[in-house]
This record gives sequence, structure tokens and C-alpha cells, in this order.
Amino acid sequence: MSARPSFDPQNQAEFDAVAGDYDRIHRENIKLSGEDPEYFARYKLEVLKRILGEGFSSPVLDFGCGIGNLTKFLVEAFPVVHGYDPSSESVKMAKERASAAAFTFDEDEVRAGYFGAIVIANVLHHVPPADREALLARVVTKLAPGGKLVVFEHNPWNPLTRKVVSECAFDADAVLLPPTEIQSRMKVAGLTNVTTKYIVFFPRALAALRGIEPGLSWLPIGAQVAITAERAS
Repeated sequence: MSARPSFDPQNQAEFDAVAGDYDRIHRENIKLSGEDPEYFARYKLEVLKRILGEGFSSPVLDFGCGIGNLTKFLVEAFPVVHGYDPSSESVKMAKERASAAAFTFDEDEVRAGYFGAIVIANVLHHVPPADREALLARVVTKLAPGGKLVVFEHNPWNPLTRKVVSECAFDADAVLLPPTEIQSRMKVAGLTNVTTKYIVFFPRALAALRGIEPGLSWLPIGAQVAITAERAS
């Protein structure tokens, strides 16, 4: 099993090669949490709904959608959902999971200035640090004026997160981003109103405490982080 390649459209063949094994490896990798990929996808959906607010109806893009783990829940909550991933095999699987969404593996086909919200979920750590600024700059062009970019990422300040990433086959290329780097790169890309929330605090064994997690969003020990910014109107 080869490591997942860097998030680069030029590496489409390598992405395609791991698509079929992604779900199985992911499930194995996160079993320490007591949860499955669906739990974490639904968690992100609930965070996103709180960020975007009730009745959000503008188009939503899942950028780096992979096999559609998150996309299949986005279509339950939002009327217009698109997905992009450079892997055609991943997109093929995503279409089966979220048939109501529109997908492409060609970034040039992603409409500019169209999306009210773009989600980049656990993608940036696969992008070489030198390429992250350019990628975010391209993503910003896809946002409509006033649109929001929401980045979900692993929190390198959480030791359990670092352990999980270090043991994951498709994270062999991963270079984790501190939240401060994401915030800084968003600002360089021209985005404003940058806000940070820490998420995912308790494993299944402590599920009774999960109701207080939204109130802990300021505490920088969550397993992941959600950082939001806006394109100027």
C-alpha cells in the first residue's frame, strides 16, 4: 500500500490508486476514537451548519472531496452542492455516495465567483507547504463575494492527533499545519473575518460529555480545528 500522494492534480494516477482502499484504511486508523468516518463527517456538517446559519441556500463546494465521505452529508443539508477532487476514481466513488451533487476532477471546471461556501476538509496537510499559498489563492477565486471558506484540519497541538496521523498509511506525506499558519495564509489570500474553533474533544468512551463541546471551541486541545474566513463583498 503506497502513501497517499500530495494534493496535486498532476498526481491523479496516484490518487486513483488509493481510492478503493481509502475507506477501509481510514476506519482502521481512527478506531482508537471508537467512531467511524461517518461520525466525523456528520460532526463537520453540524459545525458547518452553525457557521453558515439556518436556511443557508447558496452553492457549497467540497474542495478535495475524495470519495465523498463529507459530500454525502452536505447534500442532506444544502440545496446546491458541488464536489471537486483531482482523482477521477475518487470522484467516481463520490458520485455513487452523493448522486445529488455535481462533481468534477478538473479544477478548471469549478466555477469562479460562484460558491457561497467552500469547505476544505483535511486536505491542506497533503499540500506541500510551498504550494499552499497558491492553492488557497485559487480557491478564493471560486468564492462569490461575501462567500465563506471553511478549513477543517488536524490540530497538531493534540498529541493523539499526531499519533493517529503518524500511523496512517495515506498520511505518510502529511505536514500538519498549526492553526496560526492557516489563519495567516487565509489573510494573505485576501480573506477577512478569520475565526477559529477547536472541535472533536471526546472519544466515544466519553460520549456523555460531547454536549459541551461547542462551548469548548476556544480550547486549543481539540483533535481538529475549523477556521473560517470571508471573501470581501
